[in-house]
Amino acid sequence: MTTSAPLTRSLFSLSIFYGGMVCIAGVLGNKQVALGPLAVEAGIFAFLLLVAVSSAVAELHGRAVANRLVQIGFVPLIASILLSLLVLSLPASPEMAPERKDAFELMMSGTPRIWAGGIIAYGISQTLNVTIFSWLKREEGKLLWLRAAVAGVLSQIVDTLIFIGVAFYGVFPIGELLLGQMLAKVVLSLVLVPVLIYGFVALGRRLDRPSQI
Repeated sequence: MTTSAPLTRSLFSLSIFYGGMVCIAGVLGNKQVALGPLAVEAGIFAFLLLVAVSSAVAELHGRAVANRLVQIGFVPLIASILLSLLVLSLPASPEMAPERKDAFELMMSGTPRIWAGGIIAYGISQTLNVTIFSWLKREEGKLLWLRAAVAGVLSQIVDTLIFIGVAFYGVFPIGELLLGQMLAKVVLSLVLVPVLIYGFVALGRRLDRPSQI
């Protein structure tokens, strides 16, 4: 099976969007939000969009192309981390307000374990999502919502296990954090991922329609 595919308008547009979500997810993750009784780091919203986009690409262009999209996503992810480290290492301008400098460094700093956890969790969970989503497919369009929900839930559980395990195991007890994050991500995946995938698939098919003049 070849991983090459025509660069259609849908593939181009979804790939650009995917790269942006890869970069912003880590920034959003610095805030924990309350959704009723659930508490979850806000980066989950960008990651759910990544899940939906990679699944939509698998639906529109096949598993091999979706896996290649996930692999290429390492480029903006690692580049954004390296740029963050570079900017943090440079001296701040004397004109920069101290409170802004402190807030920036607090938000953008991370330990090597956190960086590593994010990279590993991204690669494994997104590849797993594409694999499960494609494996469940029997024919075009059949049970798209179910494939989306199952793949999204399982991939987010794995993402949570890997990231929290790599980043925080041995630093403090992680059992309660794991359970809370998993519950929140499962609920959000069930509610949002199927709807998002239907939207992205519909958008992709619309973009790829032959232009009528």
